[in-house]
Amino acid sequence: MLDVGCGDGTLLAYLKHYKKVDGRGLELSMAKVKAAVSQGLPVIQGNLETDLTDYPASAFDYVILSQTLQATHNPKLVMEQMLRVGARAIVSFPNFGHWRVRLSVMFGGRMPVTPTLADAWFDTPNIHLCTITDFLDLCKTINVRIEHGFALDGLGQQRWFSATHALANLLSEQALFVLSRH
Repeated sequence: MLDVGCGDGTLLAYLKHYKKVDGRGLELSMAKVKAAVSQGLPVIQGNLETDLTDYPASAFDYVILSQTLQATHNPKLVMEQMLRVGARAIVSFPNFGHWRVRLSVMFGGRMPVTPTLADAWFDTPNIHLCTITDFLDLCKTINVRIEHGFALDGLGQQRWFSATHALANLLSEQALFVLSRH
């Protein structure tokens, strides 16, 4: 498994210790790489938008991108590279189509600050504001198969409907998808 944008290795450590996953990490921030390596995790410093091309095709069973897609400059290319490098990709992101986000813009006239979107607009790493519907369209565009889609609340708890359900775009604060090539 490859965790791209792995941060300080929190998810990688969990998967290694509790699920016995053989995992690697790729992280842009050298400080976060050092924090991960100090825990004994195999993490290297690199940019997921340019360095995924250095990995051979089908090198991993899974490539994980957790809460980072919206902060990439070219989400389409990142998704394509993830599925070139891994048999499956797991992608999670905040849903900018959630009703609270919509109301904040419509009635408050401001970009939202929510538990899921905690940074002010001028201090956020998010550069591509994506809804679940936008993500589903991207998957169609690049011919990606959605194996599972999980609609999540702000705490990451699963909703009673899937992320491909009509209500997901309005009622889910986050989404997680398991993807594969067609």
